[in-house]
Order: sequence, then C-alpha cells, then structure tokens
Amino acid sequence: MIGNNAQRWGSISIGLHWLTALLIIGLSIVGLIMTELPNSPLKMQIYALHKNFGLTVLALTLLRLAWRLVAGTPDDLPGPRLQQLAAKAVHGLMYFLLLAMPLSGWLLNSAAGFPLRWFNLVQLPKLFTGYNPALKDFAHELHETGFTLLAALLLIHAGAALFHHYVVKDDTLKRMTGKIP
Repeated sequence: MIGNNAQRWGSISIGLHWLTALLIIGLSIVGLIMTELPNSPLKMQIYALHKNFGLTVLALTLLRLAWRLVAGTPDDLPGPRLQQLAAKAVHGLMYFLLLAMPLSGWLLNSAAGFPLRWFNLVQLPKLFTGYNPALKDFAHELHETGFTLLAALLLIHAGAALFHHYVVKDDTLKRMTGKIP
C-alpha cells in the first residue's frame, strides 16, 4: 500500500520516516566526531558531507510534511487523552527541529562566509551575506541546542514506540514498520 489509510502508514510515509531516522543517526554521529578532527582536507570533506546530508533532511522533512497533507494520517489509536496530546507535541517538536536544525546549520555556514552547494549540484543562497562572527556564534548555539533537544525527543519517541509495542501491546510500532496486514 503506497498511501496512508485510517489503520496504518503507507510505504511512502514509512520509507521517508526510516530514511530520515537513518540520516539523523548518521548526522549525529558525524557531527559529534567531526569537530574533534584536526584541520585537514578530510575534515573539510566530512563537514561538506554533513552539510549535504543535513540539507537532504531538510528536503525530506518538507516532502514528508507535504505528503502528510496529501495522504493524511492514520487515526489515533485508543488511549489516554494526555498520552495522545504528548505524542502530538513530541511529533510537532520533532518536525520543527527537523526543519530548524538544517536551517541553523545553513545560517551558521552563511555567517561564516562559506558558499553552500548541495552535493555540488545546486548553489544555495547565503542566508546572510559576509562574515558575521556574532551571528555565526548564535547560529552555532542554536544548532547545538537543537541537536540536544532533537536527541532527547528522538529517545522519547523511540522509547514510547517500544513501550507501546512491548508493554501496551498495541499497533503503534507495527503501523510504522508495515507489519499490519
């Protein structure tokens, strides 16, 4: 099933979800390691890959949001109202951060005065022209704080999915793995 229905997510939503998850995990690992590398051509290549895949997350997130508008979402599973509100809040904050993280990186790159090309295919405009150390520091703080918040939300998200699967024994996780017939 390609599209979403009232019972489950479709293959497009599932694919976009898991591709985004893999990219975020990879970006997180690389982001934590790359700042400790000595200055070298390798470090510049790793930074470039981090930026390219970060921009890919931005594009995928916009695509996911557009697809949600077109395809809709499955109905909420029965459960306590507070739990449903918490799930919606976590999802909303994660989407916000999936947009804000690449944008803060783009702003950081712009304020540092560097050009930004997505996989050497598309030249992206600078969000700010010229070198601006104060804006660069601000964007860096936004990027690091956003990472910490996103990491916490992803742990909550994954923990809730596992809780629903193993303790509550409902179809929450099965709906995002395509295991519901």
